[in-house]
Amino acid sequence: MLNRIVLMGRLTKKPELRRTQSGVAVTSFSLAVERDYKDAEGNRETDFIDVVAWRSTAEFAAKYLDKGRMAAVTGSLQGRSWQDKEGNNRRSMEVLADSLYFADSKREEATRRGVDVSADDFQEVEDDGDLPF
Repeated sequence: MLNRIVLMGRLTKKPELRRTQSGVAVTSFSLAVERDYKDAEGNRETDFIDVVAWRSTAEFAAKYLDKGRMAAVTGSLQGRSWQDKEGNNRRSMEVLADSLYFADSKREEATRRGVDVSADDFQEVEDDGDLPF
């Protein structure tokens, strides 16, 4: 069987790191993913897809990703069942993230936030002539 998901979208909120009772890191967040096609009015619809990350992937998400940041996720689709407060059976689908990647640059992120990034913000790496390979 094949169960592989690849998504790219913007985070709808900052991921919050939580831990299970045994100390395993977990975080969940939603990605706003635009559809590839436009509707009759020329607008793209957006799907909001729930993502769950565990262990080091969860720690990475909580540390480096933020609301509005473009991210690419690879993982698998999983279903979850539960009962709501009224006793009704509910089911949802979510992506279990294997890997997370930045899908925008620092410059794009800074521009989106209204921060000016210039070449002066970077330091030049000094070449001591001793290559490690």
